[in-house]
Amino acid sequence: MIKVLIVDDSAVVRQVLTSLLDGVSGLKVIGAAPDPIFAMKRMESEWPDVIVLDIEMPRMDGVTFLKKLMSERPTPVVICSTLTERGAEVTMQAMSAGAVDIITKPKVNLRNFLQESKSTIIDVIKAAASSRPRLIKSSGIAPTPNRSAPGKDSLFGATALKPMVQTTDRVIVIGTSTGGTQALEYLFTQLPRTAPPIVVVQHMPEHFTAAFAKRLDGICQVTIKEASHNDRVLPGQVLIAPGGKHMLLQRSGAQYQVEVKDGPLVSRHRPSVDVLFRSSAQVAGANAVGIILTGMGDDGAHGMKEMHDAGALTIAQDETSCVVYGMPKEAVKLGAVDGILPLSAIPQLIMQAPTRALFKKI
Repeated sequence: MIKVLIVDDSAVVRQVLTSLLDGVSGLKVIGAAPDPIFAMKRMESEWPDVIVLDIEMPRMDGVTFLKKLMSERPTPVVICSTLTERGAEVTMQAMSAGAVDIITKPKVNLRNFLQESKSTIIDVIKAAASSRPRLIKSSGIAPTPNRSAPGKDSLFGATALKPMVQTTDRVIVIGTSTGGTQALEYLFTQLPRTAPPIVVVQHMPEHFTAAFAKRLDGICQVTIKEASHNDRVLPGQVLIAPGGKHMLLQRSGAQYQVEVKDGPLVSRHRPSVDVLFRSSAQVAGANAVGIILTGMGDDGAHGMKEMHDAGALTIAQDETSCVVYGMPKEAVKLGAVDGILPLSAIPQLIMQAPTRALFKKI
């Protein structure tokens, strides 16, 4: 039985979520508190398996409570955030502090929205319950966010991969979901501005990806932005698919660019990792490196198999370093993966961008 504690300033949210979840097999709402102070009193008698947490509350805000929780007793936390620019910015702080996923809520028609989102909310809470929340710390070798400084060959020290000849048309494609915001922050803060071009699908609601990209851009040497239609894919730059849109890799002459488009859900998601990976298989073939990171479900597994069959090097994050070992596990089960690496080894792989043949020789 998954014990859920709801902490939200809105009485409507507390009432509706309690009603929705209480009738679900395997879930039990053990309390609904209007702020973290009341929540902590409830937690003295019974500790939840998952906390659904509002951000802006009286007496103590959600981010402060989350940081306290993660430092004292890490517990899966799902952020319940409003669909506003301010809500997105603060939510990104919470994700960086250790929250594992996001549930959105509008400012109007709140009751209907939550009821219509019941299946998604249940899936997110169940995935959170099986997650291993953690604060992913920098290894201390991350470059300072000064893009005028040259990249350093010694970034990975004595454990670096063997030197490899790099071509001008290598591209890194990454897919992730639950736990991915922390994983991506770790990866990108380890990269110098000389990193190869990177395109990313991170499952995230509309409006939130822009805040996520902006936050990362401020702390990384590589340039990070929410992708726009026909953006060129360039060295030293990371393009993140916008929430609510699919992103495909395209080729225009000697250059890669991205197509950002509407469309139906694919593998239950938009943006979908499968969509990005399949386009990479068709456009980049063996010149791509596919990386699938922490996340629930199986989005990306079949697309990675197509990349693998097209000759691309394909890598999955290992179970130990994943918050949720879902997407990587499904890719491994399909025989789509050439290597399984801990998160700490993936920045090194990105910088070398080896072909499959070179990777096998290491």
